Amino acid sequence: MSRRISLTQYLIEQQRQHGHIPQELRLLIEVVARACKRIAISVNKGALGDVLGTAGSENVQGEVQKKLDIIANEVLIEANEWGGHLAAMASEEMEGIYLVPNRFPQGEYLLMFDPLDGSSNIDVNVSIGTIFSVLKKVEGSKGVSEDDFLQPGKQQAAAGYCVYGPQTTLVLTVGDGVAMFTLDREQGSFVLTQEGVKIPEDTKEFAINMSNMRHWDEPVKRYIDECLAGAEGARGKDFNMRWIASMVADVHRILTRGGVFMYPWDKREPNKAGKLRLMYEANPMAFLVEQAGGAATNARQRILDLQPSKLHERVSVVLGSKNEVERITAYHLESGK
Repeated sequence: MSRRISLTQYLIEQQRQHGHIPQELRLLIEVVARACKRIAISVNKGALGDVLGTAGSENVQGEVQKKLDIIANEVLIEANEWGGHLAAMASEEMEGIYLVPNRFPQGEYLLMFDPLDGSSNIDVNVSIGTIFSVLKKVEGSKGVSEDDFLQPGKQQAAAGYCVYGPQTTLVLTVGDGVAMFTLDREQGSFVLTQEGVKIPEDTKEFAINMSNMRHWDEPVKRYIDECLAGAEGARGKDFNMRWIASMVADVHRILTRGGVFMYPWDKREPNKAGKLRLMYEANPMAFLVEQAGGAATNARQRILDLQPSKLHERVSVVLGSKNEVERITAYHLESGK
């Protein structure tokens, strides 16, 4: 780009020209971006910063926490609690909501985040990231409770993620398309590098954990079998498989060049709707993907229409190139299960 536009300048121009971003929301996004820069520094230090390995504790889901999970969670809370933009926060790493302390002014927004997505990849130097989602507190609500967070994803005011890879990239939507910002390490600021991100409607690339094949439902097997059959099969074209085991990295690839990502229900835990978290992962990623012209479903219905029933609810996820998502969803609906 000939003119370097910072994240702050981009948000102010969006606020002035289109009225999409209230001032409080703009300031909140800037604070989240600054927190992501701090997390990126810790990630980049790696073994030199004593941040690798497990912390010897488990999160609310019973998953072993990495040191960086806890560090990233604390960074996001400390950065956001005092600015006056938030009423409360919720994190994948915490059992309940975090109310903004009384000593700080209260705002009208709610922030949810997965502080470090893909943490199993930390120690092996593979891309990981932070995912965030912003909701507006229900009008007329006195105080803040967990119920205030239980809003369908279509009511998000903003969503995004920061991927810590060869470059540190912030991807953002406020409901008017998707923009990407790259961290300029010399200047210390995020710079706009792509606007109007679009996901191609068709693709030849899919992402799924093939080791779980024996546990899948029949519609998933049907779709993957067609992909694997390639040019000689019913689809008449060859597919490539990609699987990073870090949702933020897999979705970033899809936003960059297309593809479809699947983390479906399977028979290992039949009473759970899926593995990924609706509030911290599926909703913000679905918002971004839809804003880029893609689609996102739980294999049967639109993710952004789902009504959450609890803070740490899990869900199946199929997202990415529109035509592939619609095909997979149709296979599930045809199965009648």
